[in-house]
Amino acid sequence: MDCALLKRCNLFLLDSLTSQWIRRQQHYMEESKEQILVKHLLRKEEAAWKELFGAYSRNLSYVCSRYLAEKEDVHDVLQNSFIKMFRSIESFEYRGNGSLKAWMTRITVNESLKHIKQKGDFKSAVEVDDLVDIPNEEEPDFEEIPRDDIMMMIKALPDGYRTVFNLFVFEKKSHREIAGLLGIAENSSASQFHRAKGLLAQKIKEFKMSKKAQYE
Repeated sequence: MDCALLKRCNLFLLDSLTSQWIRRQQHYMEESKEQILVKHLLRKEEAAWKELFGAYSRNLSYVCSRYLAEKEDVHDVLQNSFIKMFRSIESFEYRGNGSLKAWMTRITVNESLKHIKQKGDFKSAVEVDDLVDIPNEEEPDFEEIPRDDIMMMIKALPDGYRTVFNLFVFEKKSHREIAGLLGIAENSSASQFHRAKGLLAQKIKEFKMSKKAQYE
C-alpha cells in the first residue's frame, strides 16, 4: 500500500477513535453530574434542590399543562410535585443518565391525575357515552402545525378526552393501564381516545383552512 495512503488511513482511524472516546467521556461526565446531583438531593441540600428546580421546572410545567387547562392549577400541581419529590427522594433508584428526569416526570403526571380526579365530575365526564361517534379513518394530521398550536388544541379537549389522550400518546400507557389509573372501564378509555383523535382532526382541519384563507 502506498505510504501516503496508509498514513491517511491511520489518521482517519485515529480521528474516528478519538471522536468515539470524546463522546463516551461526554456521556460519562453527564451521567456523573446527574449522580452527583442526586447525592446532594439525598442530603436535602438547599442549593441542590434549587438547581433541580431551575433545571427541570420548565419541562415539568409543560407536562402539567398537557393535563391542566388553568395556569393556577399548573402552578399548584408543579409545587405539589416538587414537594412530593423532596419527601420521596430516598425511594429514587439511579438507573443511568435520564432516570432522574423520568422519575420526576412520573411524579408530575401522577400529581396531575390526582388533581384532576379531585374534581367531582371527572369520572362522569370520562364515562359519558352519548356523544356522536367519529369515523375510524379520522386521524389528526399534525404535519406543519406549530407545537404551541398543537398544545392549545390538546388543552381545549374536554377533561376526560385530554387525560386519556395524554396518557396514551405521551406516557405510552395501554388502555388497561389507563383504566386502572382513572378508575374507568377499559373500553371507555379506548372510546375517549378515539373521540379525542376525532376532535383533534376536526380542529386541525379548521386551523389549516383558516391559515389557507389568510393567504387567499
